[in-house]
Formats: sequence, C-alpha cells, structure tokens
Amino acid sequence: VFDLSCRYQRRSINHLRLLVCEIFNKSTTQPTSLSKMFSSASRSLTRLARTARPNANLGAVRYLNVHEYISMELFQAHGIKTPNCKVADTPEEAEKLFLNELNTPGTPIKDVVIKAQVLSGGRGLGTFKNGFQGGVHMCTKPGMAKDFAEKMLGEELVTKQAPNGIVCNKVLLMERMYMRSEMYLSILMDRASQGPLMVVSPRGGTSIEDVAASNPEVIFTLPISLKEGLTDEACTTMATNLGLEPGSEAHSKAMTLMKNLYKMFIDCDCTQVEVNPLAETPDGDIVVCDAKVNFDDNAEFRQKDIFARRDTTQEDAREVAASEYDLNYIGLDGNIGCMVNGAGLAMSTMDIIQLKGGSPANFLDVGGGASETQVQKAFEILNADPKVEAILVNIFGGIMRCDVIATGIINAAKELGVSKPIVIRLQGTNVEEAKEMIQNCGFKMIVAEDLEDAATKAVGVADIANQAAKIQVGVTFN
Repeated sequence: VFDLSCRYQRRSINHLRLLVCEIFNKSTTQPTSLSKMFSSASRSLTRLARTARPNANLGAVRYLNVHEYISMELFQAHGIKTPNCKVADTPEEAEKLFLNELNTPGTPIKDVVIKAQVLSGGRGLGTFKNGFQGGVHMCTKPGMAKDFAEKMLGEELVTKQAPNGIVCNKVLLMERMYMRSEMYLSILMDRASQGPLMVVSPRGGTSIEDVAASNPEVIFTLPISLKEGLTDEACTTMATNLGLEPGSEAHSKAMTLMKNLYKMFIDCDCTQVEVNPLAETPDGDIVVCDAKVNFDDNAEFRQKDIFARRDTTQEDAREVAASEYDLNYIGLDGNIGCMVNGAGLAMSTMDIIQLKGGSPANFLDVGGGASETQVQKAFEILNADPKVEAILVNIFGGIMRCDVIATGIINAAKELGVSKPIVIRLQGTNVEEAKEMIQNCGFKMIVAEDLEDAATKAVGVADIANQAAKIQVGVTFN
C-alpha cells in the first residue's frame, strides 16, 4: 500500500483506495477483509446516506456539488461542447445578456432558456415561495429575461429534493438547442466494480431512474479500469449503445466526447459526472445540454480552484460550520444530537438510538485526533440546533483521549451554558480523569456506563424534553 501511495500520489484518496482494492481482488482469493478495512470509513458514510433521512432543507457535501454554470465552464475547458451560456446576478444583467450576448442586435430574436441556479434536481417543476411556478423558462422576446430573473433572484425555490426551499442567487441563460435525439451519459465511482463506471442510454432527457425501472434493457454499463483507462474499443461500444450509427460523424464525435469527459473525471477528481440530456443536433453535433458534477472532497488540496467556487448558501449551515473545523457532520431530522469518534461507532450509536425508540438528529464524527477546540465546536453545533432535545456523547478513547473530549464539552458549557440534557458514555484512554473532570465541572451531565445504558437515557430525557415543550412547561434535569 505504501508503494502504491508513492506511485499514485497524484490520485485522490478515493481513487487510490479503489485502485488498491482492484489489484487485491485480482491477486488474492480472499481480498474481502483488507478491502473492507481500507474503505470502512467511507462505507459507513455511504450506508448512512442510503439508510438515514437527510435534513429536508439542504444536502450534505460529502462530495462537492457545483452549480450548472460552473460545470459548463469545466466542460468547455476540457474540449466538451456545450450550448452558449452566460450567468447573471441581477435582472438587468440577465436582460443585457439576452439581448447582446445570446442574441445579435438588429437580427431576429433567438429563443433563450433561463434557469435558476440552485443545487437541487427538479428545478423545472419547482415553485418559488413568492408563488412563481418553475425554475426553468423560455425567453422569446425582449423583457422576458428581466421579468423571469426578477421573480427568481433572491427567492427560495421549493423542489422535491428541497421541500423547504433553496435560495436562488444566480440565473443561467442558455441558447435553445434543437435536438434530433436526447441521450444519457454518466461516469461515476462504483463500489461494486471498484472503479469508474460508465452508464449510457439512448433514452435521455427524463429521469434515468424511471427509464431503468420501465425499460432496464436500454441502460448500458461499462466498468473502466483505473490502470488502463477508457479505451477506443469501449468508446465505440458505448457510442453505439447510445443509438448512434457506427461510422457516422455523430458516432465519432460521441467517442471523442467520452474520452474528454473521462479525462475531466480523472483530472478534476470527480466522483460523478452525469449528463442528461446529451443531445445530437440536426447538424450532427454532440452537445452537453445539462449536467451534474460532484468532486471528491479528499482531493480539495489539489483542486483549490474548483473548491473555491463552493456555494455555501446552498448547504446546511451546520455542515458548513462543521467543515471549517474538519468535523464530519451530516444533519438528519431526529431530536437526539450525537457526538462520536469514528464512523463505525457513530453508526452503532445511531442504530441503538433507533432500537430504543429514538431518532438521531445528526451524524457527527469528531475523528480520532480531535483537539479541544474541535470538540468544543462540535458541541456548539449540537447545542445550537433547535431540533435537538438531548445530546448523547459516545467516545471510545484510543487515539482520542477521553479527557480532551471532557475539556471541550466543559469549555463549551461554560461559554454557552447547558440548556439541554447531556448523556455521556466514555471508555478508554484517560477515562477516569475525564469522569472526574465532568463530576467536578459544576454542570449536571448524565454519565452512562455502557452504550445501551447511554442510548436508553438519551431517548428517555429527549422524550421528557419533547413532552414538556409541547405543553410549554420548563424542565430541568438534576
């Protein structure tokens, strides 16, 4: 593994992990245990994302997601054809771009699509909180771009993925594309094949999940070896699977686009590039009309320009605050705040809370080497969450010392006060010192001997706090 780390130091951690697992799977008959050890933390987070209900407001940024206009700029920089498009911050700028950039003064007006730039799917079917319907509209005459932009900018768009709304700060104006056919193309990191996977379908322009459910035979997948890359043979096969005639100009252009797209996927440390629709124009061009691009956050250190364009207004404020202190935080919709060290222990903690009849408010992993400042910030995030009615701290001190956790919590309590019941379970390094600190700190905290006891107490006090809040009665825990 060390040798591979040196040889592939330009790979992100995610890409390197997948490459190592691929090599071990080919070289040994029992690779499972090593592969599992190598990917345990990311596997836990993936399981969390699949099984837990995320915060209904905004999504997590385990993998950086950027706005559509940024994706289009990246495509263009990698030789991938897109429609002519411009981004605007004000209604006046939108109208100016419509008239002077996407149209030529003195010539007939060309149709232009205006799109709300929010990090959510289903924009076209969404509704703004001011009552304006739809986040995607067609501008066909002067004044329309300004009118639409005025109704979108500064307003919150409600979609199926963001039922509480996400603010729209920019709009994208894009030339209207006339399509001979709409196709689907994506490249993503796939755990099953342990590497990049290309997915194509001749039926694009609609939900690929619906297509897969109704017509799975038109979904084609192809694993890509990180060692060999995307071959000409693979491109030929997948371009044909898109429904393009082999030997045609469109088929050749699709192959070139796939190669450029894969190069961008690797060079930019992407975890997913999804193009829907990929359009064939009447002139035989292959054009990316809409796309979603995610990036591996482990690669932030070498993708600084991309990560500098992260839009934190589109994210859960708690997750933004946590990321500033290098804390792994994902907001959920329960009422028991969890502070744990280690992804596996965090998952176990959430599971036992559910078994005891409670509901976790978050996934928060402070890691194995957190400082007192990080612990204090983690506690502040939990304490500030209005949905949290009880806080459960579950620490197994190995690398992470229990006294460091205790110091961080006590410091936070001194600065913020303790208004919510706190249940603490500590085991491991310096546990006796930590318990003594908690006992003498002057704040009442509920100490549990084991995880089951801690979960039972956390669920119990959270229920008491919830019932008291419903009848507007104050309650203290002594």
